[in-house]
Amino acid sequence: MKIKSQRDFVSGVMFVAIGLGFAIGATTYNFGTSAKPGPGYFPLLLGLILAVLGAAVLFKALTIESDGGDPIGHIAWKPLLLILGAVILFGALLPRLGMAITVPILIVIASFGGDKFHWKGVLATCVLLTVGSYLVFVKGLN
Repeated sequence: MKIKSQRDFVSGVMFVAIGLGFAIGATTYNFGTSAKPGPGYFPLLLGLILAVLGAAVLFKALTIESDGGDPIGHIAWKPLLLILGAVILFGALLPRLGMAITVPILIVIASFGGDKFHWKGVLATCVLLTVGSYLVFVKGLN
């Protein structure tokens, strides 16, 4: 069988693997019922939906011809590492510094991963997302 779109093939494999990984991981939690879902209900369903969507992308990559085989380009390491590092740092700092400090740190570090960095936009995003997160998680959900 010939791969007709490299990008779709790799994306499909990634979606299937991550979806199945989450679905398998969710089986360690109580599933509950549809009327009263447990902590494993939504991760299992969302993991399975992601795996099915990945399988559809994988099927498309193997059946529908694309121009030049739709090759995979270079990997953008800078944004990948900056965003991943920002999320890991956020998880480590949140219990120690609180949300009001860690949300802006996450946004500033992740913003350096883009092609265009403007302090004015980054600061506005920091204020907007910090206030929004506070209203949703502290006030709204207690």
